Parts: sequence; structure tokens; C-alpha cells
Amino acid sequence: MPLALYSGTFDPVTQGHMDITQRAARLFAKVVIGIFDTPAKTLLFSTEERVELFRKAVEHIPNVEVMPYAGLTVDFAHKIGATTVIRGVRSITDVDYEAAMVMMNRKLQPQIDTIFLYTSLEYQFVSSTLIKEVARYGGDISNLVAEHVAAALKEKFRAV
Repeated sequence: MPLALYSGTFDPVTQGHMDITQRAARLFAKVVIGIFDTPAKTLLFSTEERVELFRKAVEHIPNVEVMPYAGLTVDFAHKIGATTVIRGVRSITDVDYEAAMVMMNRKLQPQIDTIFLYTSLEYQFVSSTLIKEVARYGGDISNLVAEHVAAALKEKFRAV
């Protein structure tokens, strides 16, 4: 049965990420959530924290596993036996950005395909960056992230 990889920094996991995860889990026998541990951006949560936040968010989905990884996403996909990389997109701008990555991935690992899943309409504006910004200033994010993620954000910003 086909295995798919859905990768990202997920700093933190949002309802938009969960939307993509749940839909991918219906399409594939198994979905691995790859938590990229060394992005070229500043993170609020450590790799371990991001893994745990996502694990708790998907504990009710039996065919989803969460794993950290380093290096090229397409190499990690190959290592775990994924035939497909899932990319969640919110707009045509996201698709344009992702297109170059798809072509490079095809060059590096031609046997791995990429599938774009558009985020459901109610989450198209949601990004981890916006969630963190709203949470930093005490805004209500309760319907944009899971309860445990909202609590983790509150705790992080209380410590800052």
C-alpha cells in the first residue's frame, strides 16, 4: 500500500495542517508527518516539541506517524519508502513556490511524486507565522489550533 510523506516545520501545527493530514490519511495507507529539524528560519518550538505537538494532534488517526528528519525532504521520503510527497497549498502563490521544489525533487528522486492538496476554505488564511503573531499578543486562536497547541503557545509567550 502506498506511503506518503507530509513534511514541514509545523511551528506549530495548525488546523490547516490537520486538514491536509486528515485528507491525506484517507488517500494513503500510511502518512508520515516529517518534522524538519533544521530549517533556515527561527523557530519558536524545538524539534522535540514540534514532534510531540503533532503526535498529540494525530493520535486519533491510526495510519499517521510523526517523525523528525534532517537533510533533503526527498531523500527522507526515499529512506522511509514513500512514493508520494504531500504538499499543502493555500493559494496560487504557494503553488508557484512549490513548483521549483517539485522539479528539483523529480531530478533527485524521479520515482517520488508530489501531490498538492489545497487547504479547505476555512483555513486558507492560516499560517503558523500568523498563529504565533496572534498568540504573542493574546488574540484568540482557539479555533485555529488544537487545545494543547494553544496552551503550548500561551506557555511559550508567557516565558518570553
